[in-house]
Amino acid sequence: MSEAVHKPDPDIRVRTYKIGAIGAGMIMAECHLAAYAEAGFPVTAIASRTRANAQAVADRWNIATVHDTPEALIDDPGVEIIDIAYPPDQQPALIRKALAAPHVKAILAQKPLALSLEEARALRDEAAAAGKPLSVNQNMRYDQSMQVLKQILERGALGDPVFAQIDMHAIPHWQGFLEGYDRLTLSNMSVHHLDALRFLFGDPTEVTTLTRTDPRTQFDHSDGIVITTLRFPSGLMALSTEDVWSGPREEGYADDQHITWRVEGTRGVAKGTIGWPTGAASTLSYNSIDETGGAWVTPEWDTMWFPHAFIGVMEQLQYAIETGTPPVLNVADNVRTMALVEAAYQSIDQKQTVQLDLSQD
Repeated sequence: MSEAVHKPDPDIRVRTYKIGAIGAGMIMAECHLAAYAEAGFPVTAIASRTRANAQAVADRWNIATVHDTPEALIDDPGVEIIDIAYPPDQQPALIRKALAAPHVKAILAQKPLALSLEEARALRDEAAAAGKPLSVNQNMRYDQSMQVLKQILERGALGDPVFAQIDMHAIPHWQGFLEGYDRLTLSNMSVHHLDALRFLFGDPTEVTTLTRTDPRTQFDHSDGIVITTLRFPSGLMALSTEDVWSGPREEGYADDQHITWRVEGTRGVAKGTIGWPTGAASTLSYNSIDETGGAWVTPEWDTMWFPHAFIGVMEQLQYAIETGTPPVLNVADNVRTMALVEAAYQSIDQKQTVQLDLSQD
């Protein structure tokens, strides 16, 4: 029995194109820029809603140019990739300006791409018409346990998948701008898990979603704690749970926040953890009748979802520019994830299972 080789992190094939960063909040300062510095990706300019915040982040990461506005950054002829970490109600206008800028070669947008499926489809079509790669930062696909799990599945070590589950009991940091939207968990947290399930297994054909409000979240929201069940053409069933309450958090209460996942197949099982809530590396163990002789095997790595997955996100976009091929995290595929999220909201509203055909998007 030979030991399989696993790659938790992708190779860095291209690190050529100059990045302009829009946004100076946690996700940009702690994740994007930390990852790019480690990978050696050139970041040449930054802008945010306030110049002072952008300047502070520029000083920290040695970024040479600070622009007064995101629009001014997009106009900078020295920027080739626009990397946006901005609220989704403001993101589409920035994407459209970048698509129209002759010197901009590609755009990396945040999820959700827009506040509606209709606008996401419009952005997809406009990017295609402009002939520029538009990529969406579904970074959980580059979590190390998800990368290795995908490799295990693709070589058939688990046989045919029968059941899959992502089980989250953790408290997200809801950005302040979310208070102005009527949608919360599905669009901003569940979207990671639903996209990861699509990455692993393809497009589901049925979605059933239940929700209740989260007692801790003080602003109005339609979806707090969320449970979604998916059915796939093969018969595979998958369950995605986002328990953003996860119990009280009073002084002296022993915190047990966690995210676990499990995939059961006809020839084996894989299980693991996502390290985000605790700042640890994600983990994976698997047991295959055919590959491990029925013993549990645990590959190891030192990298983490935050920030190291963001290396893979930017690398796949740099590679797409270099080769003239679509990025792995391309906007057309992301529209299908958004269509799945929209179907989940329909299931909540209609109180029933929703049939869907994501191949039509």
